[in-house]
Amino acid sequence: MLSRLDRWFHITARGSTIPREIIAGLTVFGAMAYIVAVNPAILSAAGLDRHDMVMTTIAGAVAGTLLMALWARLPIALAPAMSSNVLFAQVVVQQAHVSPRTAFTVVLFSGLCFTALSLSQIRQRIIRGFPPSIVLGIQIALGAFIARIGLTTGGIAVPSSEGLTFGSLSNPSVLLSMAGVVLSAILVVLRVPAGLLIAILAITMAGLFIQTPSGPITHLPAQLLDWPHYPTNLFLPFDFHEYFSHLGLLVPITLYFLLSDFFDATATMMSVAHRAGLDGTVEKPALDHRAFGSDGAASIIGASLGTCTVSAYVESLAGVEAGGRTGLSALVVAVLFALSSVFWPLITAIPAIATAPVLILVGLNMLGSLSRVAETPAEAIPPLTMLLIAGVTGNFMLSLSCGLLIYTALAIAMRQFQRLTPIVLGLDAAFVFYMILQAHMGA
Repeated sequence: MLSRLDRWFHITARGSTIPREIIAGLTVFGAMAYIVAVNPAILSAAGLDRHDMVMTTIAGAVAGTLLMALWARLPIALAPAMSSNVLFAQVVVQQAHVSPRTAFTVVLFSGLCFTALSLSQIRQRIIRGFPPSIVLGIQIALGAFIARIGLTTGGIAVPSSEGLTFGSLSNPSVLLSMAGVVLSAILVVLRVPAGLLIAILAITMAGLFIQTPSGPITHLPAQLLDWPHYPTNLFLPFDFHEYFSHLGLLVPITLYFLLSDFFDATATMMSVAHRAGLDGTVEKPALDHRAFGSDGAASIIGASLGTCTVSAYVESLAGVEAGGRTGLSALVVAVLFALSSVFWPLITAIPAIATAPVLILVGLNMLGSLSRVAETPAEAIPPLTMLLIAGVTGNFMLSLSCGLLIYTALAIAMRQFQRLTPIVLGLDAAFVFYMILQAHMGA
């Protein structure tokens, strides 16, 4: 059995071990288990039952991650995307005033286009067409982005009239979050096995005994188990008639879904593969048609199961930092999501500040790529701009758009027209279109 697992997932060939892959899977699940509670809370604003959304969230995460684990065999976990669920509930349903079933149809058509691009050579050509400085910018911008998520969810950075400011040191949650960062850093530096997972569990346990005005930081649920039931009324929940009756309104929203999910997921997968040392070769890339096909098909499956776009999660990087290199770690994540259909009340007891320090450490590790930023301004300005925008605004797609457009402007100013390949110019057009759509929808 163990030897079959080793051969199927290429565990030894990628320099990993089965225990390390299991620990990596546990770490990823610990870092992204919040989606079981957060996604239903957001989608319930669209008039959908919260408990039903818990089950469809879990179903989408299990299906998407299993595809990536067993077909692509990569350490990438998938779940309903945070950007997608907000767009689904607030823009499509509340602002555009269409029914949830029509919104699911928007997600379906976006997913179908996404999958067509993924199974063709277009997505692979786009990846190969990214200039090296932009590829580097993606890595460090994602590092800043995920570290920012950790800082804000942990309360260390809080919104203010000037953007973000440091959290109150009189707040026990902030102090526990900061202690978690120190603990995570120590465990990482000392190379303690399962260090990030230990940090998550330690902060969760400590939260039981630390009081805030609203009670302990870690709230135990009234019940530990809840018998799962899948809402069959949300299987294939599409309304094609209303979609085609409002094409002028819904086609731009569909394209916005497509562009956002396409580039977000592509950048995430590129960074995870690079951090895991799975860049592959031009002839045999690690991110091949199976990886992109899994990612694309997951978005169709998610819509069919009654949830928003299922996509690759940046929290997968936490598993890579824990040693995950193969699809076995993703398989562990899928199994844990399946188990969460029974234990989801207990899993949602993990406070956000328990996973925040892990995200901060993962982001800082990714920022280690700053040492590769070139000294020449023409090569340094685009990636550093991406880093700055992602870190300050928390909008990764905007940082990618600005970085590539600045790259193009500098190439034109320096008359280096050979750098303006068809892929670069095509990406410029796509990002300009994306920014117009974003401004139009107020997203």
